Amino acid sequence: MKIVKEALAGTLESSDLLVRIAPKEDGLELVLQSEVIHQFGPHIEKVARDCLARLGITEALVVIEDKGALDCVVAARVQTAVSRAVDEWNPDWSALS
Repeated sequence: MKIVKEALAGTLESSDLLVRIAPKEDGLELVLQSEVIHQFGPHIEKVARDCLARLGITEALVVIEDKGALDCVVAARVQTAVSRAVDEWNPDWSALS
């Protein structure tokens, strides 16, 4: 699956996060900004990367601005951003979160 356009999902409200995804030709780059990056940064990144892997995304620029979101919110926002950015969404993926 290929990211073909830039897309957003989420908000910058408390307990949420904003995911920006854009096309990138040479691999996957994830940039994380979080108020709790020292405590939960590696875990947030793992949840996001696991979700991207399940969706088959191997090339993209993903920027996450976290405001204390739970794992399920991280996965849902990443999945939503991907669904808005790909050339064709597969409805079978809705059960991945």
